[in-house]
Amino acid sequence: MRCMVMVRAQAASEAGVMPSEALLTAMGNFNEELVRAGVLLAAEGLQPSARGARVRFSGDRREVIDGPFTETRELIAGFWLIQVRSLDEAIEWMKRCPNPFEGGESEIEIRPVFEAEDFGAEFTPEARAQEDRLRAEIASRS
Repeated sequence: MRCMVMVRAQAASEAGVMPSEALLTAMGNFNEELVRAGVLLAAEGLQPSARGARVRFSGDRREVIDGPFTETRELIAGFWLIQVRSLDEAIEWMKRCPNPFEGGESEIEIRPVFEAEDFGAEFTPEARAQEDRLRAEIASRS
């Protein structure tokens, strides 16, 4: 099971405050544990929403909304993509994570990623073949 693990943003991360050397070291050590266990697929911090944009869809219309976005509690400051056996295992890993905001309140959200078999009959053999081809192409680039 793959899980997307998201670190909720805070006012400091939205203001562009960078983590301390101690936190960067602790996170690096935690990420190293994930890699050694064969769990980590990807991990990144995200720039503040002021540097981003959203695309809003309404039927065939597209509207671009430039950041910053006001609802900090709805924003993501960083993420991990992990491969685990269960949600319980993902929870156990994240309980070992350093506090992303050094002693303050932090929240990490864990969400399972849909796998091809989750989509049922609507995910046709042609769509599955396309998905497999795209994943192989992505893997060949790394």
